[in-house]
Amino acid sequence: MRVAVSVGVSTPPVATMRSSCTRRIMAVSYRFVSMHMAAAPLSRTLSTESVAARLTSAGLLRTKGLIGPNWIDARDGKTMPVHNPSTGEVIADVPFMGSKDTEDAISSAYDAFPAWSKLTATERSQLLRKWYDLLMANKEEIGQLITLEQGKPLKEAIGEVNYGASFIEYFAEEAKRVYGDIIPPTLNDRRILVLKQPVGVIAAITPWNFPLAMITRKVGPALACGCTAVIKPSELTPFTALAAVELALQAGIPPGVLNVVMGDAPAIGDALMASTRVRKITFTGSTAVGKKLMAGAAGTVKKVSLELGGNAPCIIFDDADLDVAVKGTLGSKFRNSGQTCVCANRILVQDGIYDKFAAAFSKAVQNLQVGDGFSEGATQGPLINDAAIQKVESFVQDAVSKGADVLLGGKRHSLGRTFYEPTVLGNISSDMIVSREEVFGPVAPLMRFKTEEEAISIANDTNAGLAAYIFTTNVQRSWRVTEALEYGLVGVNEGVISTEVAPFGGVKQSGLGREGSKYGMDEYLEMKYVCLGDMNRK
Repeated sequence: MRVAVSVGVSTPPVATMRSSCTRRIMAVSYRFVSMHMAAAPLSRTLSTESVAARLTSAGLLRTKGLIGPNWIDARDGKTMPVHNPSTGEVIADVPFMGSKDTEDAISSAYDAFPAWSKLTATERSQLLRKWYDLLMANKEEIGQLITLEQGKPLKEAIGEVNYGASFIEYFAEEAKRVYGDIIPPTLNDRRILVLKQPVGVIAAITPWNFPLAMITRKVGPALACGCTAVIKPSELTPFTALAAVELALQAGIPPGVLNVVMGDAPAIGDALMASTRVRKITFTGSTAVGKKLMAGAAGTVKKVSLELGGNAPCIIFDDADLDVAVKGTLGSKFRNSGQTCVCANRILVQDGIYDKFAAAFSKAVQNLQVGDGFSEGATQGPLINDAAIQKVESFVQDAVSKGADVLLGGKRHSLGRTFYEPTVLGNISSDMIVSREEVFGPVAPLMRFKTEEEAISIANDTNAGLAAYIFTTNVQRSWRVTEALEYGLVGVNEGVISTEVAPFGGVKQSGLGREGSKYGMDEYLEMKYVCLGDMNRK
């Protein structure tokens, strides 16, 4: 079974994305309110070459895979380019690795597992803490690396480093809190206890939209529990992963505990699925690929945790504080240019506040500055590639053709390439693609509703169930609606809710398991029941 694992969250497989890059979706003509979209000043924009040279000098621009102690090329010598999405320039080439390279990485992790798992929890905790310290000491450089290969504004990228490093810090502490249990026996000559032990070698398959945080949220608890790992980052953003593991080695985490392969996604996926040595798969990405991974894992009955696509509703009630609702919705929708699995994908606004919210929200969106992530003042970077912007265009085109109003934006930005104007659509209905599927871009669709019951019905009318948001000043309503929403995460009067101390994950077809918090440790542990008999002998 061929398993493509190279997608970002809710986008097509990269091979498909690249093949469709030449297909340009022709824009339809439509009437919309023309508003000036700000572009960030480019006077301080740094070149790809200059940033890459600085990072190379710092020892953080690694361009080879990591297997055991060795930075290596692909066995067959094949390479692939990694591009800066803002400019299209090639940053550097990296190995295009395949099944044999992956098998080598699995063997390396397998060989490292006995020694790593036998370290005391305190020893693993201390090494993870050193890794955290190095990530924080190099957060400016790692942030630049994220902006270079992923495109998000530098301030936001540094914020991701803080967020990503927080998982290493948190799980360094949780390493010392893996507790077993003692159970009262049913017979007086028995003693019953429960041990928790690391599952073994894990494979972490991560997306391009958070190239550091999606790795640390997985390998932090894995290493804390005593597991070793093979990391497969997106081929669109491999450099952040390579820099992170370089710092892990500098922190003293033994070679082989972390290994990184990238390249031929189907071949890598097949090797990970087929290996009986890999005991767990953890994946963040599209629902379609998550389903394939579940099926592939069945052959060797691996543990699986999946964080998949969403279709997040953001419900604005008449009694909401308008300023709080605008601020929260803006943060949820336009973080990372709308390229997150928890972005507000459907903004449901009650009739009584709809016009006021639409006007205030559009004004706030108009002030967002679009530009290269290194340019001063930029708050919105590019979309990751041509396929991503074509998807956004097709969603907007479909909505407009079915009666939606373009309140703001609605087209590619004048900067060109994959920059898209922050967009607000009004008069959205449930038959439009934008209300049924993740747009994964800077498009905010506004839908009217009349009653609380209608809002809940619309919100739950989806196979996704990752994140939801509500804005209300009525505490009773906040409880009622929160309990009725079929989602794993709910933000009440807040649009940015991810944190290392709370469990992150979805219900329905948005995934299995939880990441972050004390509950995230359980995903990497096996429970062993031990019965001691003949305990009355003297």
